[in-house]
Amino acid sequence: MRRQGIDCVTEADACATEDVLSRAVGGESAAFTALVRKYQRLVYSLALRMLSDRHKAEDLAQDVFLQLHRSLASIESAAHLSFWLRRVTINRAIDRLRREPRYEAVSLEEGLLLVSDACDEDPLLQRRLRELVGRLPAAPRAVVLLRYQEDLDPVEIARTLSMSINTVKSHLKRSLAILREQVENTAAMGPEGTASRLDHSPTKHGSVT
Repeated sequence: MRRQGIDCVTEADACATEDVLSRAVGGESAAFTALVRKYQRLVYSLALRMLSDRHKAEDLAQDVFLQLHRSLASIESAAHLSFWLRRVTINRAIDRLRREPRYEAVSLEEGLLLVSDACDEDPLLQRRLRELVGRLPAAPRAVVLLRYQEDLDPVEIARTLSMSINTVKSHLKRSLAILREQVENTAAMGPEGTASRLDHSPTKHGSVT
């Protein structure tokens, strides 16, 4: 019974979004404003976690919605709108990062909240993981964000980023291997950056599969 209720709410929400989208495409400014309010969190969150800079993320989000306003006639449905917003946001962020080769993720508190259940109770490890994800190259970072923040499967990620499915899987495998090794190394270090007294077996380079 509870599941049926959830499905009804979801279906009703989808129908309402389709109605607002239709009115926005027809030129109703209030409807477009409603779309911005509904999707601004998705766009800003992706931009922030890609750029790790609040002001740059705000600027990028504004650019995305300006582009949306010009492209409304090409949006076919609410599902297509979500896909379009993710793709444009990620691609714009990648373009910006590639224009800033000296970029480094320094705003850790505003960075990615990609954490496992084991990290939730360890603020230091959570902070370290955000930093490590923020230091991934732009394209792998986008793949990781779409997989673990947006919960897209590799096929959806490939469509969003215009990549082959094999490229997506390769980025995921390499990025997760890097993150796992670095997080394990962090967990084996004491608070002053030295090895803890616990008896951890050292991780051999290249041994992560």
